[in-house]
Amino acid sequence: MKSIPTKSYKYIEIANSIEQQIYEGVLKLGDKLPSLRVLQQEYGVSISTVLQAYYQLEAKNLIEPKPKSGYFVIFCSTDIPKNLEKSSPHQSSVKSSSTEIIVDFFQNITIEKGVDFSLGVPSKELLPIAKLNKVMHEAIISLPLGGSAQGDILGRENLRRQIARRSILWGGKLTENDLIITSGCTSALSFSLMTVTKPGDTIAVESPVYFGLLQLANTLGLRVLELPTDPLSGIDLKALEKAIEKNDIKAIAIISNFNNPMGNTMSDDGKKALVKIIQKHNIPLIEDDIYGDIYYGESRPTTCKTYDDTGLVILCGSFSKTLACGYRVGWVAPGNYFDEIVKLKLYLSSTTATITEEALALFLEKGRYDHHLRKLRHTLHTNSLKFLKAIVAYFPKDTRVSKPKGGFLLWIELASTIDTEVIYKLAECEEIRFFPGKIFTLQDQYTNCLRLSYGLVWNEEIDNALYRLGILIKNYEQIKN
Repeated sequence: MKSIPTKSYKYIEIANSIEQQIYEGVLKLGDKLPSLRVLQQEYGVSISTVLQAYYQLEAKNLIEPKPKSGYFVIFCSTDIPKNLEKSSPHQSSVKSSSTEIIVDFFQNITIEKGVDFSLGVPSKELLPIAKLNKVMHEAIISLPLGGSAQGDILGRENLRRQIARRSILWGGKLTENDLIITSGCTSALSFSLMTVTKPGDTIAVESPVYFGLLQLANTLGLRVLELPTDPLSGIDLKALEKAIEKNDIKAIAIISNFNNPMGNTMSDDGKKALVKIIQKHNIPLIEDDIYGDIYYGESRPTTCKTYDDTGLVILCGSFSKTLACGYRVGWVAPGNYFDEIVKLKLYLSSTTATITEEALALFLEKGRYDHHLRKLRHTLHTNSLKFLKAIVAYFPKDTRVSKPKGGFLLWIELASTIDTEVIYKLAECEEIRFFPGKIFTLQDQYTNCLRLSYGLVWNEEIDNALYRLGILIKNYEQIKN
């Protein structure tokens, strides 16, 4: 089943058409765009609609106006860095361990100074804080005892219903009875792993892999098998099948849409093929779809759950990346493992926070979420282009960068001689933070890589921080000692 297109506007259609021509080199640097009058007649729209399209392209630094001359292309295809190559980790499982950099990051997460490219959530300026505060107040008023009473073990029914309704966007058929609310996506992933594995078991993952999953594996005493991953299409399914033949894999865990950290997205065919593999071998698939709503295209991508008719896919999600990280509201659609996960939630966390659940349910019910997402996706897409352009301008010429079609993370590969942990320590002295690549693996790899978040408000300070980071990288040989 294909993903279902969301509502489209004419100015977006016009802007997307011109944007595609710029990327493909049909419209080149310095070319003049058609006049407002020409496009008005061609598309049969108003002048204001054409202006909206041009404003959107201008915000992305693709075009600019010149007084009394019209609009001109200011983006060149050479502004796009080289593509990443497929990863090639060793094909052996490894026991997980903690990383000092991760511990240091979370100990200093509230320090608000300098520029933080390591944040795994959008900055507060991009979130609807005032509107969330309003629905929070409404939730307190509407709930019995102001929300202080203990809630349902499954979570607020209204919130589960709203999440289930949204599943139609990715071709899903969930109902409120298929869902369990959790304390964030990490909790959903924890319950899922604890349900289908035991200490000493092996799980298969993408490589590079989200460090939070590695930390969970460490806590649960699991072995991790990292598999080759394509920067565009995701986990290598042929490598996965070979790994299943050679290893006793108890579960597979992936981020199928806008993977963290590489940003890749599996195609519909890839997701279907992966579901066939797990059904053939009866291996549960834990699918983290936390970035699925942050897409840049015309429609939301599907999930592996879309094609699952046997209940082997455990789908996890959260509102942490789109609305409020501090609310700690996530969810899981456990499929065959529903009863087991309910028991784990009961034993380990009991019920979750009623007030925040009801607040988010109201926010979704009133249609505010989709309005917010449209603005957020546009801002993040614009940021991604500005970051790519800055990286081309400020980083070494041999730099390779991911080109995600959603989310807000960039994976950057530098020359093999560069150790990004050294750069990390130097950058901290300049109040610039990012995550070095070594924390996204258990093997001796990605030491020359780093992850940047562009979920920030673009300004001169951000641009300057990228410039200074580029200087540190270019001068690595002189300053590493």
